[in-house]
Amino acid sequence: MYGLSGKRIWVAGHRGMVGSAVARRLESEGCEVLVAPRDRVDLERQADVERFFDENRPQAVIMAAAKVGGILANDRQPVEFLQRNLSMELNVIKTAYDAGVEKLLFLGSSCIYPKLAAQPIEESALLTGPLEPTNEWYAIAKIAGIKLCQAYMKEKGARFVSAMPTNLYGPNDNFDLQSSHVLPALIRKAHEAKLADLDHVTIWGTGTPRREFLFVEDCADALVFLLKNYEDYEHVNVGSGNDVSILDLMTTVAEVVGFTGRIETDPSKPDGTPRKLMSNAKLAAMGWRPKTDLRQGISRTYQWYLENLGR
Repeated sequence: MYGLSGKRIWVAGHRGMVGSAVARRLESEGCEVLVAPRDRVDLERQADVERFFDENRPQAVIMAAAKVGGILANDRQPVEFLQRNLSMELNVIKTAYDAGVEKLLFLGSSCIYPKLAAQPIEESALLTGPLEPTNEWYAIAKIAGIKLCQAYMKEKGARFVSAMPTNLYGPNDNFDLQSSHVLPALIRKAHEAKLADLDHVTIWGTGTPRREFLFVEDCADALVFLLKNYEDYEHVNVGSGNDVSILDLMTTVAEVVGFTGRIETDPSKPDGTPRKLMSNAKLAAMGWRPKTDLRQGISRTYQWYLENLGR
């Protein structure tokens, strides 16, 4: 077990949804949480990253920083998603090793797996088939990050491990309809349709694809668990173990938000991967399970959205 009490732990990407949840979760571990505001440390500039390590000397790092977005953003900005993510992870991982960091946890994404991987997706499915074209740029960058951590472990003996969260949602999510992931986009659509007293909302695609979702505070708890307890070569899936169709998801969102109109589909828009459910057996065998069910998580996320509309 890697003890966190008294340690200086850098949460890279602390202002994002995942990073902010991890920083909150670490408050109960008796450690010093280090943060690096973007206007002071540009993770795409190696000199900035090296200066931060020199000045703060973190003993552990959780790499939660990334350029993220949904299908539309990935499709329109392939250079951004590939180049920026590669730059950030290379700078942080390399400098962490050079600075003598004791342990590093790199965060990937479930999109690293092949489009038609057997369900539920086990960790061993990585690199066994073609990726989903709508987000392959982000996926390739994240696969590179996993492999870089493995390379440092294999060649240098570094305690650098990786975790693959499933689709996350919760406080501090991105609700912009042009760049958000599916669940926050549906929450915003339902909310605005309710305010406008519309008789229907339209969702992208057929509504039949199935997706897995995990409340971000559960994810943060799992990541802290892994930082303390996991040091093997292979990455670890972090998920809920359950999936839902996009149409059923929208139905639940509408009920939580209070929208009573029709839900229509738009088959002319892409569906993406037909189904994406990760196996959480490996993490469950270590003794960790999520605590928040989907409806409860959506309700808490919608409450946060209402409280932060002015932002």
